[in-house]
Amino acid sequence: MKIKQFTFFTGILFFSAILFLNACHKDSPTTTTNTTNNTIPTGPQLVFIFKFDSTQTRLNNFGQPDTMPVGHSGQSPVFNGMSSHYIELAQTAFTQLGSGQVLYRAPEVGSGSNIAIEFSKCTIVGQGATFYSCPISSVAPGSYQWLRVSLAYQNYTIKWTASHYSIYNALGTIASFVGFNTYIGSYKIKDSTVLVNGNKAQGYWGFEDPFNVVTGQAPATTVPNPIASTSPIPPGSCVVTGQFSTPLTITGKETVNDTIIVSLSTNKSFEWKDANMNGVYEPLDGDTVVNMGIRGLVPMVK
Repeated sequence: MKIKQFTFFTGILFFSAILFLNACHKDSPTTTTNTTNNTIPTGPQLVFIFKFDSTQTRLNNFGQPDTMPVGHSGQSPVFNGMSSHYIELAQTAFTQLGSGQVLYRAPEVGSGSNIAIEFSKCTIVGQGATFYSCPISSVAPGSYQWLRVSLAYQNYTIKWTASHYSIYNALGTIASFVGFNTYIGSYKIKDSTVLVNGNKAQGYWGFEDPFNVVTGQAPATTVPNPIASTSPIPPGSCVVTGQFSTPLTITGKETVNDTIIVSLSTNKSFEWKDANMNGVYEPLDGDTVVNMGIRGLVPMVK
């Protein structure tokens, strides 16, 4: 295992939404600990599962179909894992962030403008895995049209080339921190561990190929929100918003689990400035990473 120390990258981002945490907590997919009496509630669960879809529509920050900017190229990575920071069910397009049914908020450290997601306590899961569940009985009965999920971390495999070294379509692994601010002690990309011991702003990443490990800071992170005009999110957050095709209805009388597939668009989500516009990521030939944001969220009730 290689261990490297890298320079701290600073950034100024603002995350101002007032959020709260209700009776749901992130434990196992089938049980939840009640903080008041340490009992484990039984009964049907509301289960959230990640799906990564490279064919899903590629959206911009306003939830509209997006094209690749001139001079840029992109590829659809193969996802190894993802973690979330915040989950909320919103009744309508006018429900403000934090005013819906907040199900989960990840552990944080610091205070005020220095608050950060605590990476060491994030749960990272892959395709088809449960990333959160809670008893349906803890969710207020009602009809919910929208799902908000704030993403914190993503790990995926990409292809890269260095033609002057006769390296073509080699595989590399990227660890990307897309949360508003993250406190990182250390993190493992693929085989290598990077030491940080500090906060990193949204867009910080580490890249490992068979020969080297490098880190960087993407200048932009796309965060699709189709209801930005009626229910905006704070600048610098990563609260991706998606609409149920049919509103999720909670009656309080459920007898079986409700499973929500959180389908995330990975359609050319890894984007770079392409120095020679050949559509191939060539980090040694002047190509620079510009965006690693997820390109859309579609919640589906299974």
